[in-house]
Amino acid sequence: METDCTHLETVETPDRSAVQPRELGCEECLQLGQRWVHLRLCMACGHVGCCDESPGRHATAHFHGTGHPVIKSFEPGEPWAYCYVDEAFVEAIPSLPGESPRHHVYPPAS
Repeated sequence: METDCTHLETVETPDRSAVQPRELGCEECLQLGQRWVHLRLCMACGHVGCCDESPGRHATAHFHGTGHPVIKSFEPGEPWAYCYVDEAFVEAIPSLPGESPRHHVYPPAS
């Protein structure tokens, strides 16, 4: 899917550097002992945050706090990315080593 978003164009190229996740679960939820629904990877710094269906909405909060525009799904088999700035979505981007977990990461038990 083509888009006019220059932020997404930077993550669609296979010759870019891999983004290394800082955690295997939502950073804030792990600190707070909260649960999440799905995980998102910040393509600027490697922050892992929970989706907007999660109580904390930490991926979106990270965008508002940092201005980092692009997240990628951090769920196995989900190769999509989203740009908060342009509200643009791309269905498939190349996943470089480490950018997708090999298995689902489960939230902490309550």
